[in-house]
Amino acid sequence: MRVLLIAFLSAASALAEADFFLKDGDRVVFYGDSITDQRLYTTFVESYVLTRFPRMSISFVHSGWGGDRVSGGGGGPIDVRLQRDVFTYKPTVMTIMLGMNDGGYRAFNPDFFERYCTGFEYILQSVRSTLPGIRITAIQPSPYDDVTRPPVFSGGYNAVLVRYGRYLGELAARENLTLADLNTSVVKALGKANSIDPELAKKLVPDRVHPGPAGHLLMAEALLKAWNAPMLVTSVVINTETKEITSSENTSVTSLDVGASVTWTQEDTRLPMPLDAKDPLIALTLRASDFAKALDRQPLKVLGLPRARYVLRIDGDFAGSFSREDLAEGVDLALLPTPMLKQALDVHALTIKHNQMHYVRWRQLQVPLQDQTFERASAAMESLDALEAEMIAQQRAAAQPKAHHYELAAE
Repeated sequence: MRVLLIAFLSAASALAEADFFLKDGDRVVFYGDSITDQRLYTTFVESYVLTRFPRMSISFVHSGWGGDRVSGGGGGPIDVRLQRDVFTYKPTVMTIMLGMNDGGYRAFNPDFFERYCTGFEYILQSVRSTLPGIRITAIQPSPYDDVTRPPVFSGGYNAVLVRYGRYLGELAARENLTLADLNTSVVKALGKANSIDPELAKKLVPDRVHPGPAGHLLMAEALLKAWNAPMLVTSVVINTETKEITSSENTSVTSLDVGASVTWTQEDTRLPMPLDAKDPLIALTLRASDFAKALDRQPLKVLGLPRARYVLRIDGDFAGSFSREDLAEGVDLALLPTPMLKQALDVHALTIKHNQMHYVRWRQLQVPLQDQTFERASAAMESLDALEAEMIAQQRAAAQPKAHHYELAAE
């Protein structure tokens, strides 16, 4: 029976990975306006992929530009933007999030809407003709915050963005695009956060347009769900009465010893999401959404313990204190101060660093100097590319599995 259970769980895990939208060898370009240019929902998504699939080779390029519309913007007209900031990288996957600026921050305007529809379809046709076979995710625009503050005009601007998103839904169905709704679930979470702490909730989207990191976490969740991202980090069930590992998923459990304390070794194939649950806004977001339940579950269940309370230490460091009943029901390790979370946070720090390096190369050298000739410009950009590649190599190395020693001791 135990062998059958483990086989079933392993098959379920493999199926979840097979269903994930991104595949080994993919190169993803995130394209959009200032909300993409913030490099927040995009870096959350990148770090999720790196920590959840550390053996897969997937690369990411962040090509958002503040103020952009479907026609382009400060980075040049749309054909320039696509050629320089998308086609150059030969992506296999592209996400497109535009619309916040296209609606004009006013009541619905049919002319603006027509330009948006025509422009978005032009982008789609141009991308597909240049990069046949590319998989495109159309992103329904993230919300204008009409939730924590009253709308500035009747109906509110977010209703306009929802209408733009509805068009993208129709286009996605017609053109076989993947569709990600970064509006509905974020609005719902804003509403719940507003009911919990109205003043803090305003800080999730402080200027009503550009979310802070906690708001971007909600957006990352919506995109990852559209990509069928798996919920589970790892799962372990230990029966201390029979002294056996009842089940394990996404981890190798060895050296189980049941005595005065319970000890074992785990080498996980995945890491939890790199989140600082002590940050008040992240904590509010986790309360107001289903992020942890939907994308960041790391249950540990220990059955048959004789004492009332136990302390869990991992690699000698305190991870938490739990009752026997808590452990029998299962405790979630994902947000606890474990070595695995620290490792994931280290990966995320490198995600941010390599994206900052790309930004410096692109926005402070390549674009400002594109109409001038400097003898050392190419060498300088090549040097920055090499430095970013070194950062990415360190990022990938930091995400690789490590063995950890667990100890459950009675308090």
